[in-house]
Amino acid sequence: MLPRVKIVERVAAVDASPDILKSAQSTLDLPAGACFSSLSEAVAAVEADAVLVTVPLKFHIPVALEALELGKHALVEKPFAPTVDEARQAVDLAEKQGLTLAVSQNYRFFPAPQAVRKLVASGELGAVGTVHVDFRKHVTREKGGHRHFTLLDPLLVDMAIHHFDLMRYVLDQEPTGITCRSWNPVWSPFEGDAAGSAVVEFERGMVADWRGSWVSPAPPTNWGGEWHMEFERGEVIWTTRGDLGTTANDRVTIRPAGGTERTLTLPDMPLNGRAGALTAFAEAIRTGNPLDPDISGRSNLMTLAMAQSAVGSAAEGKRFPLPVA
Repeated sequence: MLPRVKIVERVAAVDASPDILKSAQSTLDLPAGACFSSLSEAVAAVEADAVLVTVPLKFHIPVALEALELGKHALVEKPFAPTVDEARQAVDLAEKQGLTLAVSQNYRFFPAPQAVRKLVASGELGAVGTVHVDFRKHVTREKGGHRHFTLLDPLLVDMAIHHFDLMRYVLDQEPTGITCRSWNPVWSPFEGDAAGSAVVEFERGMVADWRGSWVSPAPPTNWGGEWHMEFERGEVIWTTRGDLGTTANDRVTIRPAGGTERTLTLPDMPLNGRAGALTAFAEAIRTGNPLDPDISGRSNLMTLAMAQSAVGSAAEGKRFPLPVA
């Protein structure tokens, strides 16, 4: 569903499936003249600045490439692409065409990570040494089906990628290597590994450890996870993105070494999550300025490389160096 953002107007819907297109027409209250079975047909019939690529992962790059070749900006759902090489094709074409290509890493558009990024940059607590991230949900057969039950890597590719991207964002550093292990608890309804652990090394000597599970019976975390960051002169504990993408559960607690604990007052962000990402994308097109936060396809190559390297490390049982994206 397209978030309600004043700067953006939906002018057409495209889907190769007649049934899905009919459902979209009814759900979104679209006239028949705004529904098309192909992107080229839609672009020829209506005026549009950009294309939102909301298709299954294997079609992300083919549709994005088609949009760019038709002269349209493109916003792609995460994960960006099945492989970094495929993603790079789209990035290179967008730059050649002078078009904006963005990836909806929407967890950047919440108050807690934005506040923590500013705190890290300020140097108030000194350098960051270690980051601990935990993510837990309890998805069972008894609670009904789940769209990720049959995914090959349901945790690392679809969920951990959010936390990997937040690491890059709040630290303003790039990773240099990752070591990961994944497994599937015996009670898991997932076909692929539903639990995992990773150690991520960063360029200035900082290390992050991440643990995640789709099937943990422990208290669930927010979607953005529970973060415990150790600084030279204190620690910061924070969490973000509650159920349904709300900001109500965003919290940032600062514990200076030898000082008094305090909780940050976070700004109200009515345009958060997907709405925030869509607004940033539209503003970049309107003004010609860079995306802020930087969710460009070029930047997202490293986030995608982190997820893919985690999968490779888990499969091969060894550390994967992270390439320059």
